[in-house]
Amino acid sequence: MKRIILLAIVMTSTFAACTTLKPGTIGNGGLSELGGSWELNYISGPRIAFNGLYPAKKPSLTFDITNKKVSGNTSCNSFSGALVADDTTINFTHPMAMTKMACPGEGEAIFMEMLRKTSSYSVSDSTLNFMMGDIAIMRFHKK
Repeated sequence: MKRIILLAIVMTSTFAACTTLKPGTIGNGGLSELGGSWELNYISGPRIAFNGLYPAKKPSLTFDITNKKVSGNTSCNSFSGALVADDTTINFTHPMAMTKMACPGEGEAIFMEMLRKTSSYSVSDSTLNFMMGDIAIMRFHKK
């Protein structure tokens, strides 16, 4: 009798797990809207003009939702790593592979620091906002 009850519980749990849309899965909104390439057009914090931080090339991000990968360019160096995100939160504190070219100015350091501070995101129209708490610290437009 105990085996039958245990089997029923296991089967019910398995079916429930298969039919529930979990955070981070591809569906409408949230993580599915994050996919694709984005270019930075606003960063909070520095007292240097945006074009002064990134005179030649703006930082960019590319999200591969299917393979849970993120890659990008800091305006100087390229980087890539695992995408740690669900439908509202995102985390860039995990290690990433990054090229090591010498970069002029402080734009790269500020960009990477702000990525690490990001805790959530929102997407509306063609704009991606990275948030620290409820404050937008970075804004990207869809490429």
